[in-house]
Amino acid sequence: MTVVNGQAPFDVVRTAAWWLVPKQLFDGEKLRSGLAVRIADGKIDNVLPAEEAGRDGLPVWHTTSLASPGFFDIQVNGGGGVLFNTNPSADGLRMIAAAHRKGGTTALLPTLITDAPEVMEAAVDAILDVVRSEGIVGVHLEGPHISLERKGAHDPRLIRPMDDKTISAVERLRRAGVPVLLTLAPECVPPGTIEMLCTMGVVVSIGHTAADAATTRAAIAEGARSVTHLYNAMTPITSREPGVVGAALDSDLYCGLIADGHHVDDTVLRLAARSRPVADRMVLVSDAMPTWNGPDHFSLYGETVRLEGGKLVNRIGSLAGVHIDMATSLRRLVTTVGIPVEEALKMATANPSRLMRLQESVGFLRPGMPADIVLLDYGNGGC
Repeated sequence: MTVVNGQAPFDVVRTAAWWLVPKQLFDGEKLRSGLAVRIADGKIDNVLPAEEAGRDGLPVWHTTSLASPGFFDIQVNGGGGVLFNTNPSADGLRMIAAAHRKGGTTALLPTLITDAPEVMEAAVDAILDVVRSEGIVGVHLEGPHISLERKGAHDPRLIRPMDDKTISAVERLRRAGVPVLLTLAPECVPPGTIEMLCTMGVVVSIGHTAADAATTRAAIAEGARSVTHLYNAMTPITSREPGVVGAALDSDLYCGLIADGHHVDDTVLRLAARSRPVADRMVLVSDAMPTWNGPDHFSLYGETVRLEGGKLVNRIGSLAGVHIDMATSLRRLVTTVGIPVEEALKMATANPSRLMRLQESVGFLRPGMPADIVLLDYGNGGC
């Protein structure tokens, strides 16, 4: 059980069963008033009308906050001074998870960006050690099978064609039942690769790609389910070629979005959210680096990346990562971008849960699910 933000009138960790009565409750589907959550043994026992709270003699926590499922971040490179690539260990993962739990992220996919095969192997070992604890519910492999042209901050020396080593690593994870999100450039893998990965139970995401719209649509037909950090490191919309961005927005793909105000303009975020033909397909991600709840610099592929003016930049001043968490991103979506609260909350909870097919354990407040709850206050633009 995790309850983030707010001071309870009793010890909720040591209390076996109790009630939470928030001003509003977002259950993953709707924002509702007049409800109470009965929590027992770290799980949601029931959701009932607020007047039922305490009738069984159990203690009640009344709060003026909005209660939401804990945030689910599907793209977390680091936090607390730790980068998954440079510390692919169980202890490193625990430190990353702890750094983001402070801001209400109760579930995450540690993200390994393009690296050597032996680093991927170590990362798989670490994930197998800690998965289903500390809020770590799977893994995101972002590369190394991506486009040199759209590599972003990924090291071009480590980008390579799809190979048996990646397939073997994915097979190990899937045999253990670990959810896997794999970002690749569809033009950089043989036809049928995406279909094969999907058959293994991998969630394939299109990213770091120079594909045109036709190639993107072919990848969707093979089973790709999402796009990694929409707009960034992919072909844009033009008047005669929709590119990856246009093909993605005009589909039922889940689209990851960075909302730090640096990677994507806020106007473009609003346009993307309004344009989708299928509802609830936008996914908020942090894409966070070690500086979040950590020092103001870190090493990426041997180069120092520094935090300057709220941006992470390399030695030539180019963007080299994101310094934000889900709570801060959500606050910006609501108060700056203008996304309605209910829609923004879905982007941080239910939508990524459905993408990763984890609706039974993550992203919702339903009876039988873990009581991972974050308390929010948007009345004063806060969180």
